[in-house]
Amino acid sequence: MIRIDIFADVVCPWCYIGEKRLQAALNQRPDVQVERHWQPFQLRPEMPAEGVDWQQFVDEKFGGMEKAGDMFSHVTQIGEELGIEFRFDRMTRAPNTVDAQRLILFANTRDLEWETAHALYYAHFTTGVDLNDIDTLVNIATQAGLEPDEARAFLESGDGLEVVQESQQVANQLGISGVPYFIFNNQFAVSGAQPVEIFLQVLDQLEEQVAAD
Repeated sequence: MIRIDIFADVVCPWCYIGEKRLQAALNQRPDVQVERHWQPFQLRPEMPAEGVDWQQFVDEKFGGMEKAGDMFSHVTQIGEELGIEFRFDRMTRAPNTVDAQRLILFANTRDLEWETAHALYYAHFTTGVDLNDIDTLVNIATQAGLEPDEARAFLESGDGLEVVQESQQVANQLGISGVPYFIFNNQFAVSGAQPVEIFLQVLDQLEEQVAAD
């Protein structure tokens, strides 16, 4: 069994792309057994709790929509090749993702970690909903298979906040400054949304090690 720890944020388009490319590699190695573990990472932990207006965020990060246009188009094109529909035109808020990260942690206790992560990616990048709205998060949780009352109670409790913060600290200690970041069996690290071939190389090398042992 290969353990893959994935440091990611649900508002990171390259994390979405990277996870899809990893899955494509795994699809080409159906005999390889893996355990994927989501590790919370916030690209902007200093973001206001309520998030910020999307236009304001684009202005501050990219210098305006015109400058961001090429990047959005590039990401959208890559997404189409992987079955992702990026709709940056639908976005109205850039959220603080601490609650989304906490929701994934809760989903892990119900064996719905990745279903929830994918639902959050889709909600943010395709439907453009506000991930700082608790009703929206509960709806996303429900779509992922979680019980809505349980999800709401967890989100309202504040549980999981320390785990998110600790994961951020671990990432800092490992020198992780950007995501996605994939760690295979605590041996190999892949930084960024690398091509499928890179993931295949790592998987094959680990399988060779297992065979040699």
